[in-house]
Amino acid sequence: MNRVVEKEYFSDAVVKLVVEAPRIAKSRKAGHFVIVRVGQKGERIPLTISGADIEKGTITLIIQKVGVTSIKLCNLEEGEFITDVVGPLGVPTHIEKVGTVLACGGGVGVAPLLPIVEALKKAGNKVITVLAARSKELIILEEQMRMHSDEVVIMTDDGSYGKKGLVTNGMEEVIKREKVDLSVTVGPAVMMKYCTLLTKKYDIPTVASLNTLMVDGTGMCGACRVTVGGKTKFVCVDGPEFDAFEVDFDEMLMRLDSYKPSETEAYETFQKKYRKA
Repeated sequence: MNRVVEKEYFSDAVVKLVVEAPRIAKSRKAGHFVIVRVGQKGERIPLTISGADIEKGTITLIIQKVGVTSIKLCNLEEGEFITDVVGPLGVPTHIEKVGTVLACGGGVGVAPLLPIVEALKKAGNKVITVLAARSKELIILEEQMRMHSDEVVIMTDDGSYGKKGLVTNGMEEVIKREKVDLSVTVGPAVMMKYCTLLTKKYDIPTVASLNTLMVDGTGMCGACRVTVGGKTKFVCVDGPEFDAFEVDFDEMLMRLDSYKPSETEAYETFQKKYRKA
């Protein structure tokens, strides 16, 4: 079991947990994730490692309340335990000096983007980061991103912070004023789809980190399968990062939608039990 040593609310729906996991902290790299479980009969969900402290033996996880398990995680307090934390899993981000990198994060997708931005900057790249959310209160990790970026562009749907518009508006503004050698996008699937359509228009190589549904994290269950370059890949073992131009985002979106009825049913059952308790 892994103890929660620090908890911070970014908003009512987004929580940062710092968790004891010394072996994971020592071996994790940018792009790695963990599979966590709350309770002996709890479901397994993937969470990207947003940060790690080797000396303290901790990793940082950022969770958005979207389903039963994420709510249970967010309800944990300092001193309480996560039943299982398994990792690091996945293929780490390929880091090299390429020139100017346009890093694009939407919502809680900013959390997994942070270690990637940090690693790219350390490799000698110029990093311009675009952070996007519906409103100001949903922008997370801005200060940390500014520490590792040459420039940070903030986009909000309602214009309550930064510039009004979508992440693609901020991206195109940068693309039109300077040469971009690589783009990295992390966020909701539909956001990554449109980021990729934009960068394809300008012929900018793009990497997408796919946060599809995972169960076992070993490639055996097949829940996270996705079509990349016409071939079936498994996000948990082949990814989570892929050449965005090769990803079939429409198929991915349809598969994600197919789980919504079951997720809604599980949430409603959880709410009934919670109210009775």
